[in-house]
Amino acid sequence: MSQIVAIYGSPRRHGNTASLLAEAVAGAKAGGASVEQIVLRDKKISPCLEIYGCRKSGECAILDDFQEVRDAILAADALMLATPVFFYTVSAHVKALMDRCQSLWVKKYWIDKAVPASMEAKRPVLFISVGATRGKRLFDGILLTVKYFLDTLDAFLWESLLYRGLDFKGDVLKFPEYMDQARDAGRRLAKTICADQ
Repeated sequence: MSQIVAIYGSPRRHGNTASLLAEAVAGAKAGGASVEQIVLRDKKISPCLEIYGCRKSGECAILDDFQEVRDAILAADALMLATPVFFYTVSAHVKALMDRCQSLWVKKYWIDKAVPASMEAKRPVLFISVGATRGKRLFDGILLTVKYFLDTLDAFLWESLLYRGLDFKGDVLKFPEYMDQARDAGRRLAKTICADQ
């Protein structure tokens, strides 16, 4: 069975992005995929301390829950990532995970000496994000951050669900069409990876 890892990056357990991701997870399961759900706020993941203990083997020298999350991500056929917008980028929980993946970047580009043009992105990623404001460029920064993070994972942005004007807990429930879109995206992601196997 195809495996999807769904990463909940919101500080709120039942916030708007979490609600949307839960719908995407339900859709993926209905589409025939197995889904492992990871709530980052429940994990102990230190920020990167830039001590470069990873230079020899690509292994991060800080031992905490990062290794467990990293291994799940690398074993997955596809990913889902959900985070609200904080100052035009991801939440602190997601950023800590991203920064710790510097060890994977070191392994890929310094140790294994990968050539970017020769690498084929193999993991599709459904990205879900919401922001409180309605600015035209609200998601520019966050999408750039996510794009470069996914490169390190040999993954690509398969689809993005980006919603403006959602701030307080439960706001997304006023828009059932958003929930339907998330469920449909999860189902289609499952079908995509099942078809590739």
